[in-house]
Amino acid sequence: MDTELLRAFVTVAECQGFSAAGKVLHRTQSAVSLQIKRLEDQMGKALFERTSRSVMLTGPGERLLPYARHMLKLEDEAREALGGLSRGELIRFGTSEEQAATYLPRLLPRYAERYPAARLEVHCNISASLVENFQEGLLDVVLSIRHAPSQSGHLLGWEPMVWVAAADVRPKSWEVLPLALNPEGCIFRAHALASLGRTKRRWQLRYVSQSPTGINLPVQAGLAMTVKTPRSVPEGCRIIGEEEGLPPLGQVEIELHRRPGHTSEALEAFCQEIEAIVTENEAVASPRPTESLHRND
Repeated sequence: MDTELLRAFVTVAECQGFSAAGKVLHRTQSAVSLQIKRLEDQMGKALFERTSRSVMLTGPGERLLPYARHMLKLEDEAREALGGLSRGELIRFGTSEEQAATYLPRLLPRYAERYPAARLEVHCNISASLVENFQEGLLDVVLSIRHAPSQSGHLLGWEPMVWVAAADVRPKSWEVLPLALNPEGCIFRAHALASLGRTKRRWQLRYVSQSPTGINLPVQAGLAMTVKTPRSVPEGCRIIGEEEGLPPLGQVEIELHRRPGHTSEALEAFCQEIEAIVTENEAVASPRPTESLHRND
């Protein structure tokens, strides 16, 4: 059985679509469709039910999926064994700068101890851009803050958002709240402006930066306030509570996206290490099983 056809099958099943699978596999949608048709001809069964809006596994497709994953895993393990430890697997990992600063100091030594030959390529950007790059097949793993429903995101938990200002700043003294936020498209910015819009407080967007440094500097200088998670409060700053006249911000969802159709031991271990480190954070509320299963409903 052709493992390239099985890889296309698993990728379509996990991406729930031919177009998304094509981006991951670096093939056109028609090429992926042709691969699935060849596999269906070999199996003598329809593996997917296609509608104008979705692609769903048939009964035979559901039965084939675990076997296909196992065969691909064996192939990847065989390639690793024959390739030796000369170069090691390259994992392209995307995350925000603040998540990188929080989690990489623990992740890198833990993972390097288990897979010393593995190579890691870290890409830092805002979550929306990273997920877009992942969907285009440019990244293998992404740790992101959920901005919109996706088919690939696995929910790891929730984090609270908090208002942050310099330690000696008293927000009540500001007639107009000066804000330092990320560019438009950031979910933290959206929550901040939406929550302030439900109050009578006046505000002004004074500083905009995609970089945490560009946000942190005016906040640390007492020139503005911003929105963070508790893990990212910069030095010399504090969390501002509702008792100081600011509205609640709610929570954000943390997601892990991993490359469909790729089941190597090194990649699996990398994802397991990330999930363990994120969920060990006391500020992260873990999902209950039903919430994890149905979060995209």
